[in-house]
Amino acid sequence: MNWLRRLALATILLAPGLSARAQIPDVVKIGIMNDMNGPFADQSGKGSVVAAQMAAEEFAAQGGGFRVQILQADHQNKPDLGAQIAREWVDRDNVATVADAVNSGVGLAVNQVMAEKHRTFLATNVGTSDLTGKYCQPTTVQWTMDTYALGNTMARVMAERGGNTWYFIAFDYALGAALVHDTAATLTALGGKVLGTSRHPIGTTDFSSYLVQAQASGAKVIGLADTGADLINAVKQAAEFGMTKKQTLAGLFTQITDVDSIGLRAAQGMTVTEAFYWDLNNATRAFSRRFAQRFNGRMPTENQAGVYSSVLAYLNAVKAANTIEGEKVVAQMRKQPIQDALFGTVTVRQDGRAVHDMYTFRVKAPGESASRWDVYKLMARIPGSEAFRPLDKGGCRLVTQ
Repeated sequence: MNWLRRLALATILLAPGLSARAQIPDVVKIGIMNDMNGPFADQSGKGSVVAAQMAAEEFAAQGGGFRVQILQADHQNKPDLGAQIAREWVDRDNVATVADAVNSGVGLAVNQVMAEKHRTFLATNVGTSDLTGKYCQPTTVQWTMDTYALGNTMARVMAERGGNTWYFIAFDYALGAALVHDTAATLTALGGKVLGTSRHPIGTTDFSSYLVQAQASGAKVIGLADTGADLINAVKQAAEFGMTKKQTLAGLFTQITDVDSIGLRAAQGMTVTEAFYWDLNNATRAFSRRFAQRFNGRMPTENQAGVYSSVLAYLNAVKAANTIEGEKVVAQMRKQPIQDALFGTVTVRQDGRAVHDMYTFRVKAPGESASRWDVYKLMARIPGSEAFRPLDKGGCRLVTQ
């Protein structure tokens, strides 16, 4: 009978996710998983790894308390591969959290794995708002942005300026569908109209047929519900067609590296919504210059800034909670607002959404720009309480009244 009791006790102590297994290890391992070589490599890629390393160093400089190791992997934009990497990281390497992810399909797959493993998922740059809606988990925090905030913010700002008819050119996968849905919902609520939508596969290089349809629609705004290399190709070709003289391009998921690749001559006048811009204030400028010194002179994207901020917030929460158990770490992050140097005051809600201000910018003309990365003129700052989906509207099962 005694051996049965001992076996039962051993089983409890070794069970995944329980406190004995989830105490802070000697080295807290953080896995940065994203697209390292594909269409989103400039937005996240190796720059996100640099940002995570900077966060670990900042944590150590503030007093730390444990060593931090940054791992990296390329999910190649394949959800099954992303889930496999996350599972192996936790089971083989005792990884405490996975951050970045960048692709919505991958993010949803990793979200499930990390919940099963009782480890934290920092869905720093996963766009789909379903992550804090019907697929919310007590182990997930969605940091930088989501499709609701991007679409809602853009639709409001454009409608205020007369942009009340839209045509969408969108990715034919989860991110594109969510961007169109969330933007259209706000637009129609404000009395605007969607005149049509064209969907394209990821990796499209020829946008001529989609642009012709958008041009023929007569829409005042062409909403580009894609990102990375696809967005870059679409904007360049729209400029070649002369469309930007009569219709406004609204990049629903555009980042500074995209604008840099397009060039101001083609991108000028385009509107974008972002959670971060390097030249917003003294704190963003100071961080961005440190980042640029370590990353080939390139200013950070909102994705890379989000990795830095979310990883630093995570490490502070692990220290305060004295565990790497995902549910407890996320609960710690929710306890009080986080004062972040890059995103301002950040509040993590019950559904896992990190709420902060969002910004809409106009891309400068070449004559307005003083340097390579001086590309945005601020149009509007939207408080987080207005930018992100209301807590009771997402359908997250974790939300209690």
